[in-house]
Amino acid sequence: QVQLVESGGGLVQAGGSLRLSCAASGRTFSNYAMGWFRQAPGKEREFVVGISWSAGQVYYADSVKGRFTISKDNAKNTVYLQMNSLKPEDTAVYYCAVRLDSSRAYFTRYEADNWGQGTQVTVSS
Repeated sequence: QVQLVESGGGLVQAGGSLRLSCAASGRTFSNYAMGWFRQAPGKEREFVVGISWSAGQVYYADSVKGRFTISKDNAKNTVYLQMNSLKPEDTAVYYCAVRLDSSRAYFTRYEADNWGQGTQVTVSS
């Protein structure tokens, strides 16, 4: 099992920025991917961005390309999501996820092995 703890959500005006963090602990694996998903009220949880830990490959959803940036700190087992030019439609609960034994940056919510508790991001117009 891998435990994921997120932080950094909040309320921001449209056009503003936020940075989310997700710290992983527990069992260590040599081959895994981490990512961010989000879920708005009444909608399904959707993939936002993923990163393969060993290869550093990154995959972004089209809706966030050019605005969001994922990065990682290997020493801290932490992944970050820098969100710029935020829009009201980015409002959602953001979840960190890990897919074990995989080198692919993209994975679906069904393929995630562990989830963080979620952090609320609200963008006002």
